[in-house]
Amino acid sequence: MNFGALIIGDEILSGRREDKHLARVIGALESRGLALSWAHYLGDEPARIVAEIRAAAASGDTVFSFGGIGATPDDHTRQCAAQALGLPLALHPEAEVLITQRGRDMAAEKGLAYDTAGPDHQRRLNMGVFPAGATLIPNPYNRIPGFSVGHLHFMPGFPVMAHPMLDWLLDNRYADQTRAHALRAVRVRGTNESALIPVFERVEAAFAGVRSFSLPSVDHPTFGPHIEIGVKGADPAQVELAMAALREGAAAAGAIEIDPS
Repeated sequence: MNFGALIIGDEILSGRREDKHLARVIGALESRGLALSWAHYLGDEPARIVAEIRAAAASGDTVFSFGGIGATPDDHTRQCAAQALGLPLALHPEAEVLITQRGRDMAAEKGLAYDTAGPDHQRRLNMGVFPAGATLIPNPYNRIPGFSVGHLHFMPGFPVMAHPMLDWLLDNRYADQTRAHALRAVRVRGTNESALIPVFERVEAAFAGVRSFSLPSVDHPTFGPHIEIGVKGADPAQVELAMAALREGAAAAGAIEIDPS
């Protein structure tokens, strides 16, 4: 299964807010032996959001979308998702209960009665208007839910809310995708990537299920120019054996380790 991310908001593209989602999605997937296949950044432009959601649905990938599901005029994701998927919008009954309870709790904290007939409440209920047939993503921070339509998952832009929701999805909807994962790496200098290619090829041929990688750096503040080389795979024992072979082959190709591990 491929995983993708949509990160939506003018504030990200303008630099008014720093994106906190991409690194978190990568880390959450990696910790479960999974990987992010792609990520797209979008502004608050409805036509573009519709096109991206439509393409995401057609891809068959699992997609995590962050931002734009509130009820202010610059929040378009709920409406765009409905349009992209050809579904009507409808107030989700469970979301209505959660939003109403949240309003009552907030009013109680101030010693006030909550007016469920008032205009403020009706505006808040818009946060529970989702494409028909959507399921809810629980929000442990304030109970205002996100929503899913198939393998498309829509969460708020606030990291404090969205990141626990992402973890819930991975642990409840995609637990069967989680797999063992091991990775070993070392930094080397004294050679170049082209000289190491035959070493990578021999290692991958010798150890089934193990993949090698090479990450060159030209201006690292501590190590200077060097190459990070390593292996990853599902079987930790195989990864250890492959790493030993990689080190041996790299040394024979002139590589000098600068941070043995």
